[in-house]
Amino acid sequence: MPKPKAWQLDPANYPFNHRTETRFADLDLLGHINNVSMAGLFEHGRGMFNHAIEVERRAPGQRWLIVSVALEYIAEAHFPEHVEIASGILRIGNSSWDIASAAFQGGECKATCVTTIVLTDANGPTGLPQDLREEFERLRVKSA
Repeated sequence: MPKPKAWQLDPANYPFNHRTETRFADLDLLGHINNVSMAGLFEHGRGMFNHAIEVERRAPGQRWLIVSVALEYIAEAHFPEHVEIASGILRIGNSSWDIASAAFQGGECKATCVTTIVLTDANGPTGLPQDLREEFERLRVKSA
């Protein structure tokens, strides 16, 4: 199992943070938050991040699609403690970008997630508009 990079384990390295509740239904038979529920917590945190930065803004006929999601589980997370999902932009490409996120409970990183998203139109991937690119630059994670 790959080890996370040191910068991923510090919530201060992410420009956006969203606190969300865990649910009793998120537990597995071993008494910790199950893998599918953790993926859902990351999805919710990513949605809140995207909404906060207004990534929904795009030209008519454009849409953004998730290309990949990579989760790494580090430690068990438990109910009923809240989970903090910290997020930021990791990479900016010509038509795609990566969102790096980490889930924290009690200040400890429980899992990390990197999601790749691409902006498309009817012809396929399309270049990122300059205003969105500038917003992404402002919201980069501190990974160095």
